Amino acid sequence: MKVIYTIVAVFIILFIISFSLQNASDVTLTYYGLLGDKGVTLPAYMLMFMAFLVGVVFTGLLGFTERLNLTRTIRQLNKTVRDLRRELRSNDAFTAGGEQPDNLTEP
Repeated sequence: MKVIYTIVAVFIILFIISFSLQNASDVTLTYYGLLGDKGVTLPAYMLMFMAFLVGVVFTGLLGFTERLNLTRTIRQLNKTVRDLRRELRSNDAFTAGGEQPDNLTEP
């Protein structure tokens, strides 16, 4: 399995290198003068990698918030299970003593 990971990593590195060499032309970014009067000049591959990185970070943040929500839901459900088990034990204690719990009495 480690060999497969190494082969995939080598192909990814080769792709990044060849992509960078093929897209080395400069691109000038301007945005209403906020990036300077003449803008910022970057190689095209750097702009694409930056956009990819922003997407990865954004997706990671969404995944993190989803994980927090799931953790909170799990905690609430575990509390509900504990409460139900506690109620079940108390009902078993009533029936073991010969008495019926209030919620099981017949009208």
